[in-house]
Amino acid sequence: MHTLYFAPGSCALATHIALAESGLPYAVRRVDTKGGEQRSEAYLKINPKGRVPALVTDKGALTETVALLAYIAQIAPEKKLAPLDDPFQLAKMQAFNTYLASTVHVNHAHGPRGSRWADEASSLADMLNKVPQTMRDCFTLIEKDFLEGPWVLGENYSVADGYLMTMARWLATDKIDIADFPKVAAHYERMLARPAVQKALEEEKAA
Repeated sequence: MHTLYFAPGSCALATHIALAESGLPYAVRRVDTKGGEQRSEAYLKINPKGRVPALVTDKGALTETVALLAYIAQIAPEKKLAPLDDPFQLAKMQAFNTYLASTVHVNHAHGPRGSRWADEASSLADMLNKVPQTMRDCFTLIEKDFLEGPWVLGENYSVADGYLMTMARWLATDKIDIADFPKVAAHYERMLARPAVQKALEEEKAA
């Protein structure tokens, strides 16, 4: 049994979707990040970084979305959630997921999490004002060069698709109309139709 620690609206949704796709037994535990639970002594024993997601396995806890997605794909190989038998395609998937983690997520976080980088009100405001531009730049690149369609890797669904959907959900908050990116918008609707995605979203509401 795996236990996923998540917060609503966070990047943990990507891991949640992957777990739902895997067919493996799992439980979810909501972390009250608004109330500061991620900094509690109990949670820091699970994830000393004080972030979500964290996935508790029978061997210990794992963190970082890119690692968690690869892990789930590997422990449920029959579900073909990653091109595990094709080193080149696997590297393409990992490159895409790493871009989401290292660039897209960071650009978005400069809005709601600007205090990680600055204290001055003027600096925080400047970062917030920059977010629509940097996120638009990212999704322009994804639309043009990375999203092969119908899935990130073309005809084959992978854990990268749940990760992209998770980032696309943030566009409205970042004052960007997803309709400006037709391929991303179509991908988002395609994801919403997947039973595993519906299951993950319902479980987050109920947790």
